[in-house]
Amino acid sequence: MRIALYPGSFDPVTSGHEAIVRRALGLFDRVVIGVGVNTDKQYMFSVEERLARIRRMFADEPRVEAVAYSDMTVDLCHRIGARFIVRGVRNGQDLEYEQTVAAVNHTLDPAIETVVLLALPDQREVSSTLVREQLAHQSKPTPDCA
Repeated sequence: MRIALYPGSFDPVTSGHEAIVRRALGLFDRVVIGVGVNTDKQYMFSVEERLARIRRMFADEPRVEAVAYSDMTVDLCHRIGARFIVRGVRNGQDLEYEQTVAAVNHTLDPAIETVVLLALPDQREVSSTLVREQLAHQSKPTPDCA
């Protein structure tokens, strides 16, 4: 069975993340979404909320699972039996970062392969950072324009 891990913070999960997972299902038998937990990082949503959102998003797809983890990505790969790490990239800056991460993961375990999926044109501008900004502004009262 070809199992892929799609790691990230998913704070929050976006349509761009969903598109990467659905495309990865064409390549792999199972995709595990690894929701990273870093105690040094400030999140907008708790890990429980992030997992719940992902599980609702993929409720129609039994080959997708979401789990939380706080150790190395390669360690999670070992626990779930994944030989592949899926990453989505939107631009050259993302690609450069992912190449560095892939090199570290390869050093830790050369048997785990990183597979990069390029964002489709309509998903290139989608990011969790922008979604968080939009959500933060929606929750603030708007000044009266009258």
